[in-house]
Parts: sequence; structure tokens; C-alpha cells
Amino acid sequence: MNKQLKFGIGIASIILAGVVAVNIRQIVGPIASALKLSPANAQAQTIKIVFPTRSGSTDLQTKAKAVTEFLSKELQQPVEAVFGDDTAAVEALRANRADVAFLSSRSALKAKELANASLYLAEVRSNYSGGHTYKSVFVVPKNSSLKSGQSKDTLTQLKGKKISFTSPTSGSGFIFPVAELVQQKLVSDRDRLNGFFGQVTYGGSYDKALQAVLKGQADVAVVSEYALGSPYITAAEASNLRVLYSIAGVPAHGISIDDDVSVGDRNKLIAAMLKLNQPANNQLLTALYNSTKLVKVNGDAHLQPTKVALQQAGMKP
Repeated sequence: MNKQLKFGIGIASIILAGVVAVNIRQIVGPIASALKLSPANAQAQTIKIVFPTRSGSTDLQTKAKAVTEFLSKELQQPVEAVFGDDTAAVEALRANRADVAFLSSRSALKAKELANASLYLAEVRSNYSGGHTYKSVFVVPKNSSLKSGQSKDTLTQLKGKKISFTSPTSGSGFIFPVAELVQQKLVSDRDRLNGFFGQVTYGGSYDKALQAVLKGQADVAVVSEYALGSPYITAAEASNLRVLYSIAGVPAHGISIDDDVSVGDRNKLIAAMLKLNQPANNQLLTALYNSTKLVKVNGDAHLQPTKVALQQAGMKP
């Protein structure tokens, strides 16, 4: 074979090899991208879910691990539990260190603002009067001279009284009751509470706010309706308390998903989470935060009452 022919065949072989390599990359690359895989490492990405610690929750790591193992099996990809408070959960979503988080309504608003993470599921409890909404309640001793009711006059009785809020960040234990006081024109905003009440304190938790009333340290406490029972107080303690005034429609906690998660993956994740409602799997959900069911919601509509309450109270998300 002459040199020119050998040279031509060699060049043709190089060109053909290049074309094949390019075509393989063109085929494999998009497929891997669509599956969220890298051509070099075709392994499914890990979904990270933040499980915040809540009052009354115990052994959360073990319970969360059971949920993530179930979801991993359903999705056929790794699911990892991450732990921290609501603030840390929002930051993890913002910094792309997490994909999903169980959040309170106020934190869900913050996650939407900072991380563009939307709420898709809400928690339901058997002791929520509204299914996926519940009541904020003003609670007094059973033998208090204050008269229970649902009018402005009922709240007017609290002027000069000692109140124990749950905490300055609590929806039912601060935000909604302060918004109600503003709406009833008894205070102008959260910074004017001392001008109406004789003393303002914060229990730091539902049980401690209620204990302040039970021990005579406060005339009234503000908590969630479901705090009037175990594990917050005993049945005997609850029998010595009564609801003075209630505010309905407080949005339940829910599950937010970061916008970086594709629509397809998000839908699969939601479908897997909804399987926790099934009798065979429900104990996994109930063990977490005492929720009995997850329901699909319009995130913006679900969170709107909290957004309005924050504005009325003169607070930011």
C-alpha cells in the first residue's frame, strides 16, 4: 500500500473516531442531564429533607430516618434527613443545602421570599378544629372572673391584666392574637402591648405559658388549641383552665419544596409523601409531629392568613 493511501486511511480513521465520540456525547449528555445525572457518575442525586425540632417532638432523628428510608425506597434514590430549627431550615433551602423542609407557616413565607421554595402540602391533626387549620386561644383559669365570648368586649376585659404569650415568633401564641388585638383596635401594633396589658411575659413554649396561668403568675396565656392536653399539660391541669376567646384559621405547618427540584421530581416526591397517609405507612407520619395526614394545598392561599396577621401586627415574615 503506498504512503499516500495509508495516510488517507489514517486521517479517515481519526475523523470517524471523532465523529463517533461526539455523537456518543451528544446522546449520553442530554439523557444524563434529563435524569439529573453526570455522564461520568450516573448515580441519582440525594434529596435532603429538613426536619425541624418542635415542642413535644421526641427521638426525632430515629423517626425522621424511618420516613426518609420509606421515601428512598419509593423514589428509588437516596433521601437524607437534616436537622435544625426553622431558621436553619430556611437557610438550608436558600443555600441549596436542602431540597425540602417541614416548616411553620411563617417560616414557609420566609422560604418563599428567600429561596423561592413553595408550600405544597399541609399537615392535618385530629385535634385541629379546621383540619389543616387550627385555633389560637386565650386561656384563663376556670374560676377566673373574666367572661368567655367572641366579642371585642371579651378582649377588652384583658386591659391591665398579666399575659403570657408563647414566644415572639409563635403564630398561634403571638402573631395571630396580637393581630386580633390590633384589628379590634385595642393596640396599634406589637410594640404597644405594654400600654394595654399590665404585664407581658413569654413562656418560651406552650406548656410554660400555660403553667404561668396555672401557677397564678399570669391572668391569661395564648397558645394553640391543641396545647390544652398531652403532652403539654395533664388532663387534671386542663380541667382547671378554660378558653376565654379563640381565633380560627391559623394555617397548619406544611412541607415546602425548593424550586431547584424539577417539576417531574417534585410530583414524584409529593406522590411518595402522600403514601404516608395510607394505613400501612401512616404511623411513620404520625410519629414525627403527631400529624395524621398530609393534604395538597395552594401554598399562597394557605399562607395568606399568616401574611395578613404579620402585617396587622407590624411584623415581617
